[in-house]
Amino acid sequence: MMGKAVMDRRNFLASLGAGAAIMGLGGAATKAIAALAEAGDWAGVQAFLEAYLERTSLPGGIIAIGRGQEAPRYFASGTASRVESRAIDQDSLWRVYSMTKPITGMAAMMLIEDGAMSLDQNIADILPEFSDPQVLVDPQASLEARPAARPITIRNLLTHTAGLGYTIVTTGPLLGEYQRLGLEPGVIRNEPTPNVESRPSSLAEFSERLATLPLIADPGSVWSYSVSLDLMGHVIETVSGMGFDAFLQQRLFDPLGMANTFFQVPDDKLALLTDNHGVVEDSPPVVLDPAANSVYADPPQFLYGGAGLVSSARDYDRFLAMCLGEGAIPGARVMASETARLAMSNLLPEGVEMPAGLAGQGFGAAGRMRAEAVPGGEGAGTYGWGGAASTVGTADRGNGLRIGGYIQLMPSPATTFTQEATQAVYASLDSGQADQEEAA
Repeated sequence: MMGKAVMDRRNFLASLGAGAAIMGLGGAATKAIAALAEAGDWAGVQAFLEAYLERTSLPGGIIAIGRGQEAPRYFASGTASRVESRAIDQDSLWRVYSMTKPITGMAAMMLIEDGAMSLDQNIADILPEFSDPQVLVDPQASLEARPAARPITIRNLLTHTAGLGYTIVTTGPLLGEYQRLGLEPGVIRNEPTPNVESRPSSLAEFSERLATLPLIADPGSVWSYSVSLDLMGHVIETVSGMGFDAFLQQRLFDPLGMANTFFQVPDDKLALLTDNHGVVEDSPPVVLDPAANSVYADPPQFLYGGAGLVSSARDYDRFLAMCLGEGAIPGARVMASETARLAMSNLLPEGVEMPAGLAGQGFGAAGRMRAEAVPGGEGAGTYGWGGAASTVGTADRGNGLRIGGYIQLMPSPATTFTQEATQAVYASLDSGQADQEEAA
């Protein structure tokens, strides 16, 4: 039975940033991955998925595994919902929430490559409202603030070191201000919830409101999960001169063939959308956002660069393949190899204070990165992040491996899917039998 988690708004908002749930993944197979062409018993991945869905009473899920630039293998089970008979496949749509962040991060790196902005540039050069950042003197006691020791940079936004807050982690008086101004990290369902009507109606308005609030720490001093990638969406649209969504479409989604990745699911794709579920204490998961009446069928109040996308296992695997291909997939290059390598390297400011959950890891362009291999698990250079509804996507550069896992269950801290799915892949590789069924 899953861990207890009461289904309330705070728990669900807390899960919007639960990419941290994929931190510290281990497994059992690094030596075998070196001989990928002869490794792994993929039946173990399918068996894991089916067993997980059975024990959690979820209708369906999928795991995608790819090697280098080879086509992925998909391990799917179940249906899009308990009442919908459409079987899960590689084009089923999932709310990937914080897996949006690495996409936004890579988009920012493209503009750095273009020379339109630089990694250590003051964001006030682009967004003048951030020309005088203030820092809380005592975050738990009051909103009293002092001038920041240094400006916020593009690097700070990419690495969650800007000192910005997040309603899923911020506490004290500042939390109330984020809520009052509608600076929430994403949406869950159509039902009215506090602050939804007060949310900004554009990224420009989001930026203007955010700039009125103090920071929780000096830029570059502390890693703290934040709305920085939502703000980066406004940086991207300002620098590029086109809508944030249009930039992603033109520079990433179209070249990579990501035909099923959206901020708003179009009418002709709604049949592909899955139900989203929530954990109720001591009860089977309940439907939070039914595909038939999903909030993702409506235009977002603004484009959430940190948590706003819906995507498919096929599409996100193409993004991960681009990461493994250092900016390219067969037939398309979206950035230079040097840019992609920089994006997936450790971009943290020197001396930054890191949380325990990221111990031993670095942080690249909006995704964690692993500098050293984990014995029996992730290789050096692994880059990726997870999402609030129990999704995960990683590019294991050291082992030439792409892993994507998708169910729809919130809050993700109450589930073990992302960890177990990834571990099932590495354990399967260790069995030394993965390609037997391919050779048969």
